[in-house]
Amino acid sequence: MSAVKKVGRKKSGKTASIYDVAKLSRVSVFTVSAVVNHKSHVGEKLRKRVEAAIRKLNYRPNLIARSLANQRTHTIGMIVPDIANPFFPMVVRGAEDAAQRHGYNLLLCNSDDTLAKEEKSVELLLSKRVDGILLTKAAEDFRPSLRQMIKEVNIPFVLVMRTYPKLTKDAVITDDYQGAYDAVCHLARSGRRRIGLIGGPRKVSNAQARWEGFRDALKAEGLPYEPELDIEGDYRIESGFRAGHALLSHRPDGIYVANHLMTVGLLKAAEEMGLRCPEDFGLVSFDDYPWLGVFRPRLTTVELPKHQLGIEAAELLIRRIAGDRSKAVVKKLQPELRIRESCGFALHVSRGQSLEQEPGNAKSALVRDLR
Repeated sequence: MSAVKKVGRKKSGKTASIYDVAKLSRVSVFTVSAVVNHKSHVGEKLRKRVEAAIRKLNYRPNLIARSLANQRTHTIGMIVPDIANPFFPMVVRGAEDAAQRHGYNLLLCNSDDTLAKEEKSVELLLSKRVDGILLTKAAEDFRPSLRQMIKEVNIPFVLVMRTYPKLTKDAVITDDYQGAYDAVCHLARSGRRRIGLIGGPRKVSNAQARWEGFRDALKAEGLPYEPELDIEGDYRIESGFRAGHALLSHRPDGIYVANHLMTVGLLKAAEEMGLRCPEDFGLVSFDDYPWLGVFRPRLTTVELPKHQLGIEAAELLIRRIAGDRSKAVVKKLQPELRIRESCGFALHVSRGQSLEQEPGNAKSALVRDLR
């Protein structure tokens, strides 16, 4: 009995794979993939033999065959610092939506915002032969051996939310400076004169930008910077709780918190200390979510375009994978100040300040959100 007949019978009733076609036509899987992808270097006689095997086995090409020909897996990796942080699921969703529109799958890793785990995630994704990586960089530099591995593999990286020029200058971020600046200016316009900060870890770029926006807004509003009202956290609830106790002991009348999880911790600390918002202190938080409507008072927030952030980052990465070698891009997406009740602006208005003194966009937001 011939080899062709044996192969045909062995695979009867099963979906044929590229390996079956290679075995039947007595060539390598790379040759089969080259034929499937219409590469010109395969001779006519060999091509016909492979095509005959494809017809006999009713083989349907898949992404594996194509990736063997062009050395791509049509997969991108993504590393986020804390998937339990409600900010990141929508960013990941945006990246996945964009990736799938372009025929890519997405592999997700969580670094816990630690360098050691981040390095392991990068190594894992490189071993999976992803075509590119989206990364929200933890603080500190990669070890030299990993930097060399990245250089040798030579796949594109795009940074998300944080910059890290030692790896790549391509990044999609939010304008964190402007968001913080707007938040603190609104607290000042709400009559708050001693404004404190619970910020993120200064070693990462977005926390530094939010701190700079805080400082510059105080200066612009003619308010003092008081070091004891400047507390550094790590973007997690527990650090917000510790910082809340430390900060509230100095009795600031306004607080800007650099992310939502630390705001939860701050409010827990305020409750333990018997302090109320906005009567005892005004509050603005970064990040906005649908469930914030159940908070009392309703929180004034700086909303960041999470889903769009993921889309833009994935689109840029896929352009780089496709061969775009244009100048490096740092794209900043604009935040939106959403004014509600936690700053006590309405209390300030009731004491004699006209609503007309609030700038146009903020005034319209206030009218809408206080209805």
